[in-house]
Amino acid sequence: MEAVIMDAGPLVAFLDRSERHHAWVTQAWDVLGPRVITCEAALAEAAYLVGRIPGGAERLDELLATGGFRIEFDLAGTLGEVLSLRRRFRSVPMSLADACLVRMAELHGSSSVMTLDRDFLVYRKNGRGRIPLIAPFV
Repeated sequence: MEAVIMDAGPLVAFLDRSERHHAWVTQAWDVLGPRVITCEAALAEAAYLVGRIPGGAERLDELLATGGFRIEFDLAGTLGEVLSLRRRFRSVPMSLADACLVRMAELHGSSSVMTLDRDFLVYRKNGRGRIPLIAPFV
């Protein structure tokens, strides 16, 4: 079973019951289960955003503590490739978190990225390869 790479947006929607994509993300997450992975940059983005939601930080901490997803990325070990992606897509512009997620998609072969971010329609892995997406707009 291939991994599903989680962007910050779906993570926030999962934790914020008032977010318009909450039900969609919750249903998808139930099916995906232990295959969900992410990176520290996307997690930091999500932590910042859920910090504004009453109880959001606590729900994120609980999800982290119970292993609701795995953190599987080494930025230091792939920094050159991540910075190259940011330069390539600077016109979008590409955030550090998005660059890490695209690099994860390159490293995890046939994985999909779960996102609410339409920029992933523009991003490419390994030069010209489309990134399979799990998104409400696909």
